[in-house]
Amino acid sequence: MTALAALSAYLPQGPGWLPTWQLIVAVTATLNTIGNMTSVTASRKLYNSAPAFVNPLQSRTFAIWTLTSAVVRFYAAYNIQNKMIYDIALFTYLFAFFHFGSELLIFRTARPSVPNMSPVVVASTSLVWMLSQYDFYVRS
Repeated sequence: MTALAALSAYLPQGPGWLPTWQLIVAVTATLNTIGNMTSVTASRKLYNSAPAFVNPLQSRTFAIWTLTSAVVRFYAAYNIQNKMIYDIALFTYLFAFFHFGSELLIFRTARPSVPNMSPVVVASTSLVWMLSQYDFYVRS
């Protein structure tokens, strides 16, 4: 058995690319969690207009919030046709979009940059994708 064949057994088996996307985003969020649990550097890059507001407690809180979203997205990757899990995963992207959008546009703790625009792009892309494919994955 090749390494690729062994790895493919652990990948989401759902139809289309959305389950794989959920897995990619979940893994990325998990790695982001590790970074935020161990240092304030990543959080300071996100909230680049107010780095003084970022302290270790805030960074760890953000890490747990990110890990919670990652767990939901892991579940969605492997249970994409479960309406409740799909809906909850969709809400994680809505919350992320609102959070990062409000930090950029309302609270102004962030200026547009790659570190804080990438979650906005991932959240908005995921929202559009999940909403447009809702009936395909969730046969309600």
